[in-house]
Amino acid sequence: MRGEPSCPRCGARVRAPGLFADSWQCPAHGAVHPLRPVVPPSVGALTAVADRSSVPLWMPWPLPVGWLFTGVVGAGDDAGGGRATALACSGPGPLGGPGEMLFVAEETGVGLGARYAGLPGPDPGPGLSVDEPPRVKVIAAGRPTPLWLVEGAPSDRAVFAGEASGIWLWAVVWPEQSGLLLHEELVLADLREAGSELALVPCGRLSSRLLE
Repeated sequence: MRGEPSCPRCGARVRAPGLFADSWQCPAHGAVHPLRPVVPPSVGALTAVADRSSVPLWMPWPLPVGWLFTGVVGAGDDAGGGRATALACSGPGPLGGPGEMLFVAEETGVGLGARYAGLPGPDPGPGLSVDEPPRVKVIAAGRPTPLWLVEGAPSDRAVFAGEASGIWLWAVVWPEQSGLLLHEELVLADLREAGSELALVPCGRLSSRLLE
């Protein structure tokens, strides 16, 4: 696991603000909000990301039967607060075999969702056609939230995106068939508001998806 901040778009090492720049710098993408190092799943890790984040930290709650929380990461520095969060969970797929879901909340231009979606980014771009009916709907912070299929992602996953709480909400699922779980109007809770309920979150092994 990386022990230093990295670029949310490509994972490269970033340079801290200094004499020649007042923001974190990626060699390829310029000014970025640094991605904090990934740590093993725990209630403490959830609390740390939730407490410093300016954007939601989405988790399906309750989790689907047999599913576990398998990792969390946030992008942003101490001065500006968290500008993006990504939370992973894993469990039995709806058609058999293992499945994984990753939920990203981010401000425009951060690029974390596009990175996990396997897209050039930083935002959904032309692959998101809001002129068509949404493919799925979730309940985010108590509100029905439409998500559209994002075209152009690698064939091993399905990618959906929309808007919740005024910022991007991405849902990335592996394999593609695990997207059937989103057709059940999955309920997403913002863990910044969970309080003591965080202690009830079941933790599994760290998802390798967060390290890609």
